[in-house]
Amino acid sequence: MTGLQDYLISLAGRGMLRSLREIESAQGPRVTIAGQEYLLLCSNNYLGLANHPSLVEAACRATRDFGTGSGASRLISGSMSLHHRLEERIAEFKGAESALIFNTGYAANNGIIQGLLGPDDTVFSDSFNHASIIDGCRLSGARTLVYPHNDMQALEEILEREARQQRGRWLIVTDGVFSMDGDLAPLDQLADLKERYAAWLMVDDAHGGGVLGARGRGTAEQFNCLARIDLQMGTFGKAFGGFGAYLDARQEVVDTLINRSRSFIFSTSLPPGVLAGNLAAVDLVDSAEGLRRRTQLEANRQLFSGLLAAAGLDLCGSTTQIIPTLIGEPEPTMQAAAKLFSQGVYLSGIRPPTVPDGTCRLRTTLMADHTPVELRQAAQRLIVAVQQELAG
Repeated sequence: MTGLQDYLISLAGRGMLRSLREIESAQGPRVTIAGQEYLLLCSNNYLGLANHPSLVEAACRATRDFGTGSGASRLISGSMSLHHRLEERIAEFKGAESALIFNTGYAANNGIIQGLLGPDDTVFSDSFNHASIIDGCRLSGARTLVYPHNDMQALEEILEREARQQRGRWLIVTDGVFSMDGDLAPLDQLADLKERYAAWLMVDDAHGGGVLGARGRGTAEQFNCLARIDLQMGTFGKAFGGFGAYLDARQEVVDTLINRSRSFIFSTSLPPGVLAGNLAAVDLVDSAEGLRRRTQLEANRQLFSGLLAAAGLDLCGSTTQIIPTLIGEPEPTMQAAAKLFSQGVYLSGIRPPTVPDGTCRLRTTLMADHTPVELRQAAQRLIVAVQQELAG
């Protein structure tokens, strides 16, 4: 272990040391930490479903009926009826031919890209894509070309240049909602480009699923191009309030991944209680209550982001429930987060390598069941904390 302590001391000296904070309650709009209550503004539980009674009851019922574990990977004996029901339901919900469940969003992005591409193929990846996409590209061995964030002209120039020597499969991959900036990928324009250059288009819609679109089907529904996305990846652990991830795609794609995706093949499958909770969540999102919660979340977003923007804070172009406030350097960012925590507001300070050097920020995420009073008070405290740190 030689050198590890020096490494940790170095991180601490640069304001970069991370640690874990124990939450003692359910993931609601307020949580308990060390016996004290805090307003939670850094959870991805966007619709407030993580402790919803219908999800809890479905998980308990399935656990009583099927037990606590699945026993094996899907290709051994771990492909239970609930796995198949959830895949059928999420494919129906997203208007896809088929679906495949993965254990996490990280495992999904790794396994999808690795399972479909190889050294003869080319990936065109947005520069702000999630780390799991970047790692999936590396695992695949495919040639990876990174285009500037959401720059469609730059991407088309790269595609045009590469078309002169095109070989293998081409994949354009992007987040739907970018997790650190809260902005959207222009999926309609990306779909135009993928059709023009005979590429596949993959969207990681972890932060859009359940939230965006008339039925909560995500960023592609928001841009009215759901049927034009070849590979629709999403997660159950955010707006759906559960755990796990999925891919919606053609049947031949799913069948290929069952045979080639290492993160799928070599993982024990999700347990029955988790699957049943996810099923209940999809039904809830696709209901009048789901619409009501999405509407309230959008109202909360407009209120909170409007207050911060009016105070002159830089929100990094956010148009979603992910609302960053740019500060710049690690030390003032973490000092602002600590000051807010001392005032009962729990949110995250984001530092490299999660974001580029010089772009540290406070990252706020909203829930449908935050109240306007809570958000107004938190916004005022955030504005003061940030302005004090920026003033030095």
